[in-house]
Amino acid sequence: MRIKDIKVWSADLGNTKPYTIAFKTVDEVWNAFVEITLENGTTGIGAGNPSEYVTGESFEQCTQALQEKNIEFLIGRDIREINQLTYEVWQKLPKNPAARAALDIALYDAFTKFLGVPLVKFLGQKTNALPTSNTIGIKNVEETLKEAKEYGERGFRILKVKLGKDLEEDIERMVKLREVFGKKFVIRIDANQGYNSSQTIEFYNRTKALDIELIEQPLPAKAIEETRKLPDEIRKIIAADESLLSPENALELVKPPLATGIFNIKLMKCGGVSQALKIADVAQHAGVELFWGCNDESIVSITAALHTAFACANTKYIDLDGSLDLAKDEVRGGFILKEGVMYCSDKAGLGVERI
Repeated sequence: MRIKDIKVWSADLGNTKPYTIAFKTVDEVWNAFVEITLENGTTGIGAGNPSEYVTGESFEQCTQALQEKNIEFLIGRDIREINQLTYEVWQKLPKNPAARAALDIALYDAFTKFLGVPLVKFLGQKTNALPTSNTIGIKNVEETLKEAKEYGERGFRILKVKLGKDLEEDIERMVKLREVFGKKFVIRIDANQGYNSSQTIEFYNRTKALDIELIEQPLPAKAIEETRKLPDEIRKIIAADESLLSPENALELVKPPLATGIFNIKLMKCGGVSQALKIADVAQHAGVELFWGCNDESIVSITAALHTAFACANTKYIDLDGSLDLAKDEVRGGFILKEGVMYCSDKAGLGVERI
């Protein structure tokens, strides 16, 4: 079954809750979309949202990479050669992980629709459901407590709180969350490279009694050797994020002693489902747990991340809230969310369709 046509377009999906993280405020959500049509009329949809600060790929570079001249090699190809096609996408667009992700996801969606099975079933489903965290940006204590209350009322029981600008205020926010809500929430934190080693140790020691589940990327991305020198008990709950962009990075992180006990995999960092699975394999063989994250993304790529996550035996955490505060989307369907818990649907492919 051959690929007949590929359409590419962009859309600003908007953000109903602009937020601040350690390096920017997010209020626009531009996504690039790819729709692959097979000769029998079956379609597959992919989407990409690059994070320039993390991967060096701007949205303009992402859309340029998806120009017709760069993707026409896929026209006329047999979708059943899925592994070869995703390999060629990886080869041809080495500096554009979000563009690769959009193509990669569209290929997997079209292929598994052609097969008539959900993507997660094709990959081998290991998990049926997991609760996702919902993210609170860098805010003052009062705003943090207000947003936590709102998420609790919506059924969410896991918070991921962005930190990394002011250690004392960061600790105060953690203390107040526990004082006000007790054990109602599981709390994860993301320092977005905002700490050094001594600050990371201080944060850990002063919040140990608060039962923080994990600490995402406290040190700068390139400070892997410095991260290896942290105490074992801290490294065990650190999730590598900005320092993990590729399977090659994964191999570096698992060199003994393990730099981190958790890998945060994002399809937009690594280039889609095919590369994410390679990172997951490295992690599994090294005894590293998986934590699946996202940018501000369409339902399309969030669903692809969920299907991939649920196909990996070492998946323990998901933070796939990137489409929940969008003002609009280009598709309907996809993942199922009930009381903060995410499930894959039983529809073929990703189970999404154009609006």
